[in-house]
Amino acid sequence: MNCSMKLLASDDEEISLMHGCFEKIPMKDFHAEIRAYKDVEDFLNSTLLLLNLQQSGLTEIIDAMLKKLHENSDDGSEFTLEEARHAIFTQDSVHTLSRTIQGTTTSEDSGFDFDQSWICAMCELSNLTKRHVVIARLAHPANLGSTSQEVQLVILVLTPTVEKSTKSALETARTFSTLFIDMDYRHKLLEVQTESEFKQLLQQRTKLLSSHQGLPENRKSHLVLSDFEKDEAEESKCPLGRGMINDLKRRLPHYWSDYKDGVFGKRTIHKVISTTFFLYFACVLPNIAFGMLNDSNTAGAIGVQKILFSQCLGGLLFAVFGGQPLIVLLTTAPLALYTKIIYSISEDFDLDFNAMFACVGLWNAFFLIIYSVFNLSKLMKYSSRSTEEIFSLFIVFAFSADAIKDTVKDFNKNYYSSSCDSLSQGSLVNQTNISAVTTVMPSVNDTTTPAGNMIQDCLKENSILFLLLMLGTVWLGITLYNFTKTPFLNAGKREMLADYALPVAVLAMSFFGSFVFKDIKLKPFTYRANVEFFVVAPIHTLPWGAVLGAAGLGFCLSLLFFMDQNISSALVNAPANKLKKGAAYHWDLFTVAIINAFLSIFTFPWVHAALPHSPLHVKALADMEDRVDQGHVHQMHKLTPKFIEPKYLKALDGH
Repeated sequence: MNCSMKLLASDDEEISLMHGCFEKIPMKDFHAEIRAYKDVEDFLNSTLLLLNLQQSGLTEIIDAMLKKLHENSDDGSEFTLEEARHAIFTQDSVHTLSRTIQGTTTSEDSGFDFDQSWICAMCELSNLTKRHVVIARLAHPANLGSTSQEVQLVILVLTPTVEKSTKSALETARTFSTLFIDMDYRHKLLEVQTESEFKQLLQQRTKLLSSHQGLPENRKSHLVLSDFEKDEAEESKCPLGRGMINDLKRRLPHYWSDYKDGVFGKRTIHKVISTTFFLYFACVLPNIAFGMLNDSNTAGAIGVQKILFSQCLGGLLFAVFGGQPLIVLLTTAPLALYTKIIYSISEDFDLDFNAMFACVGLWNAFFLIIYSVFNLSKLMKYSSRSTEEIFSLFIVFAFSADAIKDTVKDFNKNYYSSSCDSLSQGSLVNQTNISAVTTVMPSVNDTTTPAGNMIQDCLKENSILFLLLMLGTVWLGITLYNFTKTPFLNAGKREMLADYALPVAVLAMSFFGSFVFKDIKLKPFTYRANVEFFVVAPIHTLPWGAVLGAAGLGFCLSLLFFMDQNISSALVNAPANKLKKGAAYHWDLFTVAIINAFLSIFTFPWVHAALPHSPLHVKALADMEDRVDQGHVHQMHKLTPKFIEPKYLKALDGH
């Protein structure tokens, strides 16, 4: 409710005091409140629609809707446009709607925010004999106020002054506002071409809400429980394995749709292709780096080929048998360091590394299965947002530190090497004739003399190119990713550049380094052509003491797996992502255990849910848009794929 008071200034300027009142109202329950369902059914034949309305000003939009209503009024109602404007607006000179309903959302990222893409206005008129609803779809988003900066759907509800409480303006507006609060549904309304399609979507949405709200877990008498709380609420005589059983019951009905929703739907193919390219480069680059690191740490026992094959096999198996297909399995830096520790222990105690690695991996899988059977993933319900953010921040620092460490290592090897110091000090040719240095330096390939060896070891240009390519890739990727915030090109092309930011940056800088600087000889990564993959590790050769020691290492490794897997799953299934098919913490942990047990037998590197790749996978599949509210820019889901739940808001706010 808004109240206003006029004051008259000395220069005849009108000054108004405006009082606004915000009230939180519940959404309509289409299953319990029969009136809501009947209202929509009654209005389907009488609701007036204005599709692709060209007006952009608030007054012009309301006038067009009132004229449409006045022209099609057949119930004998007589009202003038001035009377309707006086009831809808606070006053003629202040273009502010007196009574409206808007959707709101509260999140930990952006706090309290209005849904600014639609608005429902209501009023009561004494000359009306029955209720009217007019819906307008604007051709272009319009700025209708501080909390309505990009409105494209406007609902106008007019009711008689004397009316039953269940048919009042507020109750009628609440009915239609509940329908329009779903973001995915509003997007479909923006795409339809005819009035019949528009009304058909209204009817389908009403039936869907009625059936959805009628489910036992969604009734008002039941609390909205998380997946863990739902599992605990189910009584069972034997709790062992109950978590995995509940995960399967929750996820199996959606198994086929996980594949179907990646093919069918508007823009689905485009998003899947762009996400595939994004994940390919996001996964293959660290795998090559960790493969080279493992190859160096294990004397070639685990190399780049095994890393890539392990990632491919583990990812495919998890995609088929896992419960949450949005999770990405990878070999991470902590696993590479753990592999180095196992190799060092094997060398110190004269043990076969392949056998020791396989034994540790099998013990790790055994403990993970124990965690899954005893439903220990329930502990994740005590993981707060701060815990997840701290873990994510740790991963960010780990990746940044790894990049900085490699840069420093390259500069120490090529730029600040002893050979470069000797050359800079003029120590060649007995340090007697500087001109002799310039005579020898062109003979880079001549390694028969000490001077030739020094020149060959001094590769300052390699370090400069290393730094240039690294920073250039980061700059180009970030620039393309933020291209949606620029005025260049059109919206579709800007979004396409943002979707393909990472692969374009990597390919462009790879071409730049390979062809523009082709004279600089860079050392390629180690590749062993003759690598036998499926060779069973000789675990039987380990003594009992080594097996027990491997059990201790496997237990510590299982704790790392448990934390990484569950926190990555928690970030993927975060409420902000609005996934609607449910989580599968216990089953995913069990699946990862079986996959790593198989990989361990053949000395393939282990894999588990990775950060930040898993949350970025979800983000890459969604269309994002920037919302400007009170001077702050918030990034929100504009359109989500079918396997991501539409933005159901918990309440409506009327003012």
